[in-house]
Amino acid sequence: MTPSIETDGSPRGRGAGLGGRPWARVAFVIVVLGLAFLVSRGCQQSQVRITKEQAIATAEDEVSFDPTRTQVRLLRQGLDSQPFWVVSLSIPTDQASRFRRLAVVRIDANTGEVADVRQPRPARAP
Repeated sequence: MTPSIETDGSPRGRGAGLGGRPWARVAFVIVVLGLAFLVSRGCQQSQVRITKEQAIATAEDEVSFDPTRTQVRLLRQGLDSQPFWVVSLSIPTDQASRFRRLAVVRIDANTGEVADVRQPRPARAP
């Protein structure tokens, strides 16, 4: 004898979840679309739209000297990994690791806005 299973005709027999509730399905679709929109906005803000060359030109406009050395690196900062170009402009001295002039300019790689300019005091001769 095979055992029989009785059902009461409730929506549970058709599958769990949003079975017989049309408003729940609509709400679910709206939530998924909302999340997709938020993720896409976040991705747009983390794009690199400014080129390395544009970042160098912007950084050179921010300082009052003509650098002889330039170093550029792309860094992502913060929880949302916002991209920044960090441009180091310098005029080195004859001594190792000393600079006559030095500036570090941080530029938003998405918008091109200058976020920070740091220029330490020039090194004194010993």
